[in-house]
Amino acid sequence: MMSRLRYTIVLLLFGGLAISSVTVCAQKVVSELTLVYDYTVNPTDDGKQGSPTNNAVHTVYIKGNKSRSEISNSMFSSTTFFDGNTGIGVILREVSGQKLLIRMNPDNWAERNRMYDSIVYKNTTETKDIAGYKCIKAIGRTSSGATITVYYTRDIVPENKQYEAPFRTLDGLPLEYELTNGNVRIRYRISRINLNPVPASKFDVPNSGYRELSYEDSKKMNIGG
Repeated sequence: MMSRLRYTIVLLLFGGLAISSVTVCAQKVVSELTLVYDYTVNPTDDGKQGSPTNNAVHTVYIKGNKSRSEISNSMFSSTTFFDGNTGIGVILREVSGQKLLIRMNPDNWAERNRMYDSIVYKNTTETKDIAGYKCIKAIGRTSSGATITVYYTRDIVPENKQYEAPFRTLDGLPLEYELTNGNVRIRYRISRINLNPVPASKFDVPNSGYRELSYEDSKKMNIGG
């Protein structure tokens, strides 16, 4: 009887089913959450702010297969919507006083995020606690040569793997990460995690007040990335 029970547990685990009574770490798979990160450009080694990024915040909303990603500081703002059901994306940008809306079909979206297609994260032995969660340090490299160093937790796992292209293959939730590309470094650190339901209105794309550009035209203006 005991051997049969053990055999059943092994089958379930290898089948990818999370069973809290037999897993060592309780993993919470969530379909809705809000993440708020503070970010700095070219941070110093002691973690202090480098280049001016006053009120710099990166906010991510996830609801099912839909996601909304906002980046804002005192000089710039950008909002990206993505619907994993349709593969369609939308970017809202405020550039030099202009409010621009860029629509992307699935091919456009795939092109925009192609640099992350081949990224593979390798775990290190380094860990640390962030916001009360134990995090593992991992390092990934993109096809363009950029490096992403991330501390992530396996305690919370978004059901939606498409919400942030760099982390599609990450086995958990990034709570701190740094993107290094040449001489530019951008560091993000979580300041708030909210597991409450996200209002559906967060994913409504405005139908007025923006000048609409095609994805191709946005690339010519270097604002589609």
